Amino acid sequence: MKNIRKYCLGLVIFGGLSVIAFAGGAVEALPFPVPLDDYGDADLIKSGEIMAVLTNRIGHTPFNLWASLIFLFAILHTFFAAKITVIAGKLEQKHAKKMRAEGKSEEEIEHNPPFLAEILHFFGEVEAIFGIWVLALGAVTVSFYDWDTFKNYIAHTVNFTEPMFVVVIMALSSTRPIMLFAKQIMGKFAALGKHSPGAWWLSILTLAPLLGSFITEPAAMTIGAMLLAEQFYRLKPSSKLAYATIGILFVNVSVGGTITHFAAPPVLMVAAKWEWTMPFMALNFGWKAFLGIVISNILYFMAFKREFTQLASVAVKAVSVEKSADHQEDYVPLWITLVHILFMGWTVLNAHYPPLFIGGFLFFLGFAIATKPHQSHISLKSPLLVGFFLAGLVTHGGMQAWWIAPVLGSLGDLPLMLTATVLTAFNDNAAITFLSTLVPEFSITAKYAVVAGAVTGGGLTVIANAPNPAGQSILSKFFPGGVNPAKLAMGALIPTIILGLVFMGIPQDVQDPKQSQNVGVEVTD
Repeated sequence: MKNIRKYCLGLVIFGGLSVIAFAGGAVEALPFPVPLDDYGDADLIKSGEIMAVLTNRIGHTPFNLWASLIFLFAILHTFFAAKITVIAGKLEQKHAKKMRAEGKSEEEIEHNPPFLAEILHFFGEVEAIFGIWVLALGAVTVSFYDWDTFKNYIAHTVNFTEPMFVVVIMALSSTRPIMLFAKQIMGKFAALGKHSPGAWWLSILTLAPLLGSFITEPAAMTIGAMLLAEQFYRLKPSSKLAYATIGILFVNVSVGGTITHFAAPPVLMVAAKWEWTMPFMALNFGWKAFLGIVISNILYFMAFKREFTQLASVAVKAVSVEKSADHQEDYVPLWITLVHILFMGWTVLNAHYPPLFIGGFLFFLGFAIATKPHQSHISLKSPLLVGFFLAGLVTHGGMQAWWIAPVLGSLGDLPLMLTATVLTAFNDNAAITFLSTLVPEFSITAKYAVVAGAVTGGGLTVIANAPNPAGQSILSKFFPGGVNPAKLAMGALIPTIILGLVFMGIPQDVQDPKQSQNVGVEVTD
């Protein structure tokens, strides 16, 4: 009944949008969103008058302001999601109490939840928020243009490849053979610390993010979050340590994919156009990311050393209770694990070709059924919710170029890096770097700075980096009321500062692959 009501709500909303759409009057077909060159404000951009540029673009296309306001409302909505869920829970309790007083059975109460509570639960789902606000965006687009404009934007302009890829790679990497394989690898390192919670914590938060450079960041996030859930969060750490851990996980995964040029979404967006190769990434970003990850992990480990010691005693009791039940669960034939790895490899290699990686995934589902005794239940709920979240995000993000591009193009290297870090907290970091490719005459130091800022700020919020919703989806059950955005930002703040200092504070000459010259990274205005 709950799901039926949610689906009915969705149908009502979409139906209303369709009525609005077909009622809209047709206008002459124009490029949408407006190409940046069509604003005719090159002179204003060169003069550095950013407010004049933005004012001109709003005057040229008033729709810009509406699109950005809707995006702002969606962001603000994420901060109130937990409170909305709490209100929904209270309504359910009040309704259940009333039904019990009327002599209703528990089964009747369970199957007849209050409709308002169901609506509020829907609006409290973080993964659904940006998709919900796409409805408002669609209505405004239709009112300014027409239905065909919005339809063509969704069908031909917005690239949904990444959301689809995340759904598939998240489902694959959460399978039992892959999880056991990753657990065995990280367990070798955790053995150095006698498999204590602290040893597992260090092992997971160091190795999983670095694996992201080869198996992609969404896969690394899924594996890291699931292992943290099993080896750490189930021990019920303090709220402070819990938020510090999810914060450092998000930051580490965001920068951990910079060893290669294909695994981190913000790097992938610029690699082809700027001709950034794997050697370039490893030389200029990868080793710094590794250094920053190690420093952050050690610093947090030392800060919470006493609590890790306390958790160790809890872990011993938990292991003694669960050891016999889990013993038979730890075996998967090697050939099955290898086949899973091959499917993941196929997905990564064909990450830009949905027909190939989706077809491979459907083939995998058949294989999983055939090897059911060695598989855990493959739930697509979380991957699909995360994919929906990202699809909504890229839909909104595609309409923000009008203000982000001129802001990025007007700054020096250090201010650019800091601005990219802050903007990333409120917009997907891949969108930030993509928009930077639209800025003409970007120097190599500016390119370095914007990518450094984008990956550095990737852990500050759930929306900052594409893999973050996957991590939140897996770990949110360990946070009463869901993951609090402000506490997440505080948990990620120190690692963010450390990575920022590592990327921008270590002197290095960055060679532009497009030019045969070395230019030092500028760290002042």
